Amino acid sequence: QVQLVESGGGLVQAGGSLRLSCAASKRTFSSYTMGWFRQAPGKERESVATISWSGGTTSYADSVKGRFTISRDNAKNTVYLQMNSLKPEDTAVYYCNANVHGIGYWGQGTQVTVSS
Repeated sequence: QVQLVESGGGLVQAGGSLRLSCAASKRTFSSYTMGWFRQAPGKERESVATISWSGGTTSYADSVKGRFTISRDNAKNTVYLQMNSLKPEDTAVYYCNANVHGIGYWGQGTQVTVSS
């Protein structure tokens, strides 16, 4: 079982930046595809960004391309989401996800609120 702990959420004004972190419990972290998802009130959870085990391949939702950057440090079992030029519509609970041989593990989520 993989345990994921997110941190770094908070309240920020539009145009500001936040950096989310997700620490994984397993030493085999480096073999997982990792991702960030978000869920706004009344909406379905959606994928924001994913990163391959090596960090060599990343993908982003169209709504965050050019503003968000996903990265990972396998030595620290941690994945990051740098969020710049934040907009009020980015307000949501952000969740870290680990894809372990087709099984998804989730963190508890961290709230990001962007004020206009």
